[in-house]
Amino acid sequence: MAISIDYVARETASNLRRNLLMTGAAVLTVAVSLTLVGGALLLKQGVNNATVQWQGGVELSIFMQPTASTGETNAVQRQLGQMSDVKSFRYVNQQAAYQEFKKMFANEPDMVDSVSATDLPPSFRVVPTQASDASDIGARFGDFPGVKRVVYAKQTVDTLLKVTHILQAVIVTIAAVLLLSALVLILNTIRMAIFARRREVAVMKLVGATNWFIRVPFMLEGLVQGVIGAAVAFGLVFAGRDLVAGAVRRYDLQIVNQLVVSVSDAVKTGVFVLVVGALVGAVGSAVAVRRFLDV
Repeated sequence: MAISIDYVARETASNLRRNLLMTGAAVLTVAVSLTLVGGALLLKQGVNNATVQWQGGVELSIFMQPTASTGETNAVQRQLGQMSDVKSFRYVNQQAAYQEFKKMFANEPDMVDSVSATDLPPSFRVVPTQASDASDIGARFGDFPGVKRVVYAKQTVDTLLKVTHILQAVIVTIAAVLLLSALVLILNTIRMAIFARRREVAVMKLVGATNWFIRVPFMLEGLVQGVIGAAVAFGLVFAGRDLVAGAVRRYDLQIVNQLVVSVSDAVKTGVFVLVVGALVGAVGSAVAVRRFLDV
């Protein structure tokens, strides 16, 4: 039998109307499952954004000898300017270092009075491109002429990298598990709907209908269910993002400010959810109906 577009459209619409309960169950399953998946993906994107910002805040200090010559200081500056793993740097002379010292020990005037600007070493404050570059940069300047020592929070940097890597891996795993669970739930829901119409499929086979003639309306029905459910999930994910962003602005929640993703990231995640919903609905229906095609 040839497949007519008009027949497919009429059959799909008829099936959706006749099985409102199963259609609603499939749409709800898709919506709930993909909302969880979309939420996990947005959280991962937020962690990625926060990681970039946290790593961008890592700084190391290259302290020069107080007696370092202008040539030695310029040599360090030129070297920093040529390094691709250095995001930015600034030079802090002895007077600026003394001003910092006075702010740090403002509550201890005796210590401030016992130190002068000439006692403090000038330094370069360096921000690496990535937090993991800090140790490499420090190692290069450890024996540089005129350099007294290189200081950076190695343990803090290592802990930051370890925590962010673990957190990203956990979120990816959760998203994968949720997506797999969504696939299984959707497949079972569609299979139940088709099982209720197994006699109809058997009759169509007996009168000579081809497998694709039977399969296409079911696939289109699953596609519609998947898209509707994914659209609901899209709306919920986007609304959730707006609620979090609004709460951050309203209550000044700086601790989670860096985890809020942009509108474009939310839209990209929503598009991904729509595509997954459409594919799952169509493919799930094709797989579910296959077992009933052997009469």
